[in-house]
Amino acid sequence: MVTLQDVREAAKRIEGVAHHTPVLHSRTLDERVGAQVYLKCENLQRIGAFKFRGAYNAIRRLSPEQLARGIAAYSSGNHAQAVALSAKELGTSAVIVMPEDTPRSKLDAVAGYGAEIITYDRYTGDREAIGAQLAADRGVALIPPYDHPDVIAGQGTAALELLEEVGHLDAIVVPVGGGGLIAGSSIAAKGVQPGIQVVGVEPEAGNDTQLSLAAGERVRIPVPRTIADGQAAPIPGELTFSINKELVDRIVLVSEDEIRDALRFAVDRLKLVTEPSGATGVAALLAGRLDPAPARIGVIISGGNVGAARLAELLA
Repeated sequence: MVTLQDVREAAKRIEGVAHHTPVLHSRTLDERVGAQVYLKCENLQRIGAFKFRGAYNAIRRLSPEQLARGIAAYSSGNHAQAVALSAKELGTSAVIVMPEDTPRSKLDAVAGYGAEIITYDRYTGDREAIGAQLAADRGVALIPPYDHPDVIAGQGTAALELLEEVGHLDAIVVPVGGGGLIAGSSIAAKGVQPGIQVVGVEPEAGNDTQLSLAAGERVRIPVPRTIADGQAAPIPGELTFSINKELVDRIVLVSEDEIRDALRFAVDRLKLVTEPSGATGVAALLAGRLDPAPARIGVIISGGNVGAARLAELLA
């Protein structure tokens, strides 16, 4: 089990490398929701998403011999960028398995950090099997996007920073993909404030964690087809689910149109650019999924990696 102490140690490990991202407070959003809302802007993190925290923490903990051999990973985009940049920062190489339909902006960013990219069809291929075989063939360390204790501990540092900055919160709202961010956030939040409510948000098309929590075991669904590509996991991670079934209070769902509304609100009223997955927490609040809303709510804006053309298309 990952502990609050692991998260605190990760925070020290990434200090001065990862950004201490700002917390935004909007009166307009407060009025819409009927609560005080604090937005942890991980869209302003290095590589544009919270994923840098976990990737850097995990890679930083590798032995010099492992670092010298290189890193492998699989990801729809943000973890890929995080591993690529972390590898560059730590003087090693990275090879990333990515879906063929990954947004061009994310592919370009990964290549720009110097990583090798191998593509696959997300609807027919098994990225975990491809990544594991690649790592074995090349003798490199595999850093998965969420199902890894050091990755989870690193992701939890975002929630830790939020709580240290704003103090008491009644609830924290977290986007859910494979479950690493909400697992780390739950450990941090409930470790610091045991009474806090942890609410996960999934797109309606990708509710594998909601179904899994209801069933008490991991449930696999067809690969989700959703604009929230960072949340298109077909099944929760094994380690992340073991944490989330104990610490997450509930999962709420948002529609594709509600995600678009949140993207538009973020641009028009908050002056923030977020990717669809990054906006799902705000979408849940605007759609009244936490009605009645707790008095003080923290929301993690998980990422902002969306190209200008794609954002215009989503908001058209």
